[in-house]
Amino acid sequence: MTKIAPSILASDFANLASEIKGVEQAGVDYIHVDVMDGKFVPNISIGIPVVKAIRPVTDLPLDIHLMISDPENYVEAFAEAGASIITVHQEATPHLHRTIQLIKNSGAKAGVVINPATPVEMLKPILHEVELVLVMSVNPGFGGQKFIPEVMEKVEKLHTWRKEMNNYSYEIEVDGGVNKETASLCKQAGADVLVAGSAIFNDRDREKAVAEIRDS
Repeated sequence: MTKIAPSILASDFANLASEIKGVEQAGVDYIHVDVMDGKFVPNISIGIPVVKAIRPVTDLPLDIHLMISDPENYVEAFAEAGASIITVHQEATPHLHRTIQLIKNSGAKAGVVINPATPVEMLKPILHEVELVLVMSVNPGFGGQKFIPEVMEKVEKLHTWRKEMNNYSYEIEVDGGVNKETASLCKQAGADVLVAGSAIFNDRDREKAVAEIRDS
């Protein structure tokens, strides 16, 4: 069954705890947390204190997406704050293997992310090391962007490689412009986890929104 990871970037930050509880009750699988530094991406969002604050609010895995430069400097702090999964961008660190090992040594699951214009082949040296591969279907930095369908070719390749290689056991996650219309494209390509922000948090009936995305 397809997993759903609502991005709290689209939630009501004045009522963040109740927003997280609400989507948990709606049946989601992860809580996706977008961390932006205003350097790697042209926006600033939230950081370590917020992750620490929401950790006691839910038993769901916290899926921490680091859209920051030099993520290796912050991995351990995010793990200590309660991150379950930490994903770092291939484009953000010159020492990807080392950063993945830092994540694993911190006790969190390790994930890697690529932007829409990055060839998926860039990830091949690290795929046997990670538990999650996140394919961006928009350019990172802002919510509510239009889905880029061409990136589904990357998802298809990742799905094929995982079937061919015994030492590949990663989940494939898609983030950006996911709604009940685009979710079916992601699932057909082989995605396991769908990140959705406004498509869930902007809907009054969260349970219905989650079900429509999962079942599309």
